[in-house]
Amino acid sequence: MFGVSDVLMRVVRALDEGVPRCGRLRDDDVVELLDHDEPLAALRGSGTLVREAPARELRLLPPVEAPEIWCAGVTYERSRDARLEEAETEARDVYALVYDAERPELFLKDAGMRRTVGPGGEIRIRRDAHWSVPEPELGVVIGEDGEPVAVTVGNDVSSRDIEGANPLYIPQAKIFAGACAIGPALAAPADWDAPWTIRLRIEDAAGAELHTAETSTAKMRRSPRELVSWLLRDNPVPAGSVLLTGTGLVPANDYTLQPGHVVSITIDGIGTLANRVGR
Repeated sequence: MFGVSDVLMRVVRALDEGVPRCGRLRDDDVVELLDHDEPLAALRGSGTLVREAPARELRLLPPVEAPEIWCAGVTYERSRDARLEEAETEARDVYALVYDAERPELFLKDAGMRRTVGPGGEIRIRRDAHWSVPEPELGVVIGEDGEPVAVTVGNDVSSRDIEGANPLYIPQAKIFAGACAIGPALAAPADWDAPWTIRLRIEDAAGAELHTAETSTAKMRRSPRELVSWLLRDNPVPAGSVLLTGTGLVPANDYTLQPGHVVSITIDGIGTLANRVGR
């Protein structure tokens, strides 16, 4: 479930006999459950050990109850090219312009975790869309002082046909029930400038492989910390919020998410976020 990399600490949230608790992940297999459910405090080393439990026996929750989840768009060249391919109007040039511009594209994906699930939760697709895809992304968690404090795995589920019809439809293409997933852990990087490898695997309901791909945050047009600095300009983002930093993995144009498909996104050092597409 979890990968190995040079991180200072990994924190998960899990149900312990019906009680949500934070836990420090040790050696990929054991969770040191703490006496509180405050992941930002756990990242600072706060908390008393309640008990240890095998990770496989715990029901993991979203690693943070994010007050807000934001997204950055067109941060990889591959994402820019995909947006140009899907665009059906002359407005397609906006994607090339925002990729090259100093100011990034930023939009609010969710608030209050109303549209977001955690590890093992069901993601969804819009009923009025016919071309929907997962978007694997590195998520940055923002601390009390506005500084990045951890990273996680994110899935910015999107309706490519709705966005392609008109860029002004982006809120409808991006914001709907089950349109986001985060998890399985928060990882505090030892080096914020080090790249992260992101891998995507999609299976059908029977477990057959439909798509695999891999990329690296080294290919990003802007660094995660740079994107956070833009997000916080004149914008009071609450602590614990998450910024998803864009995708460099886009399935082939003939693929669309279907009920029963399973999307697995792995970032070494954080873990694997796996979610089934619900009906």
